[in-house]
Amino acid sequence: MSGIGFPRSGGSVVRRSRPRSSALTIIAVLVILGLNYLNQQRQGPGPAPAPAPVPAPVPGQVGAPQPAENSFHVKRVVDGDTLLLDNGIRVRLLGVNTPEIPHDDMPAEPLGYEAADFTRRLVEGKDVTLEYDRERVDDYGRTLAYVYIDGRMLNETLIEEGFSQAVTRHPYRSDRKKLFEAAEVRARSKRIGLWSLPAKDGGSNSRPDSKPVRSQR
Repeated sequence: MSGIGFPRSGGSVVRRSRPRSSALTIIAVLVILGLNYLNQQRQGPGPAPAPAPVPAPVPGQVGAPQPAENSFHVKRVVDGDTLLLDNGIRVRLLGVNTPEIPHDDMPAEPLGYEAADFTRRLVEGKDVTLEYDRERVDDYGRTLAYVYIDGRMLNETLIEEGFSQAVTRHPYRSDRKKLFEAAEVRARSKRIGLWSLPAKDGGSNSRPDSKPVRSQR
């Protein structure tokens, strides 16, 4: 219906149109929205949110990238598993126990010289990188570490070449223990180094003669 009729005097009907206020309100809202949109287009997009900060690695933290200050120069190889650095620090390789060379009136153990010569050829006079584990120092004040030379871990290499058993009773990373145990298995299978020595009973050696392991804590 276009309108509502009301009688007026004389019998004729007057038709009154509906209010147009609601239509005007809608038009006003649309105009405001359009103006806001145009203003946003002129101003361009707002500044991008700042990226979240990346935490810096903790020096010596296991699994963290090792910073440049963990690179050291090896002054001298003490024996197969101990290094003397230029700064006077002695480094004991984690998870490794090579045969002894003569010291304190004790004779050399089988393959003691060979293990020391092997380590000497690899790292003496060269730069190495140290990676630390949960314990940093042993009972003799030596720094406990995994030692890397040209991306190669010396600890694992000594075990794989048969110069040490995998020493796993000390508290260090379980993944490294598995790595060293696998290296020992490979050395055993090739019967090299300690695994080539005759056993006390004269038969083939399935493991080296037991000897005290120098403390790594």
